[in-house]
Amino acid sequence: MEIHHISPELLTLKRVDEILRKGIKIDLSDEAKKRITKCREYLDNKMKTQKEPIYGVTTGFGSLCNISISNEQLSQLQKNLVMSHACGVGEEVPKEIVKLMLLNKIQSLSYGHSGTQLVTVERLVDFFNNDIYPVVYQQGSLGASGDLAPLAHMCLPLLGLGQVDYKGKRISGEELNKIFGWKPIELQSKEGLALLNGTQFMSAFAVYCVLKAKKLSKMADLIMTVSLEGFDGRIEPFFDEVHQVRPHKGQIETAKRIREYLEGSEIIKQHKQHVQDPYSFRCVPQVHGACKDAINHVADIITTEINSATDNPTVFPDEDMVISAGNFHGEPLAINLDFLAIAVSELSSISERRTYQLIGAKRDLPSFLVAKPGVNSGFMIPQYTAASVVSQNKQLCMPASVDTIDSSQGQEDHVSFGSNAATKLYRVVNNTEKVLAIELFNGAQAFDFRKQMTKLHSSKVIEDFVKEYRKTVHFVENDEVMYKLIHASIDFIQKYDIK
Repeated sequence: MEIHHISPELLTLKRVDEILRKGIKIDLSDEAKKRITKCREYLDNKMKTQKEPIYGVTTGFGSLCNISISNEQLSQLQKNLVMSHACGVGEEVPKEIVKLMLLNKIQSLSYGHSGTQLVTVERLVDFFNNDIYPVVYQQGSLGASGDLAPLAHMCLPLLGLGQVDYKGKRISGEELNKIFGWKPIELQSKEGLALLNGTQFMSAFAVYCVLKAKKLSKMADLIMTVSLEGFDGRIEPFFDEVHQVRPHKGQIETAKRIREYLEGSEIIKQHKQHVQDPYSFRCVPQVHGACKDAINHVADIITTEINSATDNPTVFPDEDMVISAGNFHGEPLAINLDFLAIAVSELSSISERRTYQLIGAKRDLPSFLVAKPGVNSGFMIPQYTAASVVSQNKQLCMPASVDTIDSSQGQEDHVSFGSNAATKLYRVVNNTEKVLAIELFNGAQAFDFRKQMTKLHSSKVIEDFVKEYRKTVHFVENDEVMYKLIHASIDFIQKYDIK
């Protein structure tokens, strides 16, 4: 069985994707264990020798930072912190994102700048490896001081509290401990703060959305090519010469991919009656390309974030320093998650416009893509659905990062709301998947009509892709219940493994 060793070395998004898709187990490398233990021992010794208060270690939290805590109360302080901060509401966080939260928190603690006990981190590893999903709620974080409320819910089961989903059942943290023969973790000084003070709620959503956005970006190119063939579009806007004189990386890459998809197509080579195509086809390299560049930029930011220590205070054993600062602040995530939402939303926006063009009785395609329009409404209303979803995406793209609200009696007077940026982005990404599925539903219908009219073939890539799609969604001869086919199209995109 393959094991991924959590270490201070760079954890890439590609590797995260492999760990999740393949169900790879994790453990702490010897180096990570050494760093965690060294930091904890340093902190214990520091508390014995330093008379001055250390924020979050021998003091209260937030605006209570000036209240010193006795040694006898330190463990209770940390337990109280976790319990009192578990104030989440709203929808539950999906299991796949809870798993990412666990992975990101373990990675962050592995650097040995947080002061946790080794046993605490190892228990989080046990949660990950045994598919134990703490029940976490989507609302409650301000994105600074980190994701306090959701991370508190994630960590309650460490103390035998809260709830988890395990093997299809919802059980209490106490029941979980009985199943595994575990004792509740007795938190030491700073540990509760180390567990709660971080960006792992935001970064988990971010990792999920970046990975999905990368796939949807590729799918958008492929689906567009099906639509282009169905619409009898032109190849010239994808010629490399055009893009070399405006050499944005994503633009060049998009045009190249579409040329490759069309290689060998008879349809694209046939004589065209029209001089040019609408923007939603002609400007795909520019629009899809800009989205690619945005996704890649955000991916770099997220990679840095998941390879960082993001709690507070930050402990530096070698330098003999415990520094209260602001690595918990989600601004680097918030701004970029808003940016990514805009980029992914644009993929849906231009996709819906292509769907609109396909149903418009243009270029010899039948009205609403059905052989007998009138008695049949055909593909009239799927476009309405796509338009509705796209409009919602536009509403969700109002930046969360421009907002802030005072908290903790003014001590925490500027927050990122990266948490809201993250959950909005999650909806935008899933919405875009639906819109692309509707375009494919329409594009494949137009493609089949085009082949019937011309008796020509497309490229092998496109022929094979549509053939695979037709195993899930059939050609529509006459009106039928459409939502089942749309849902099947969404399911096809989710399962399709695009290279």
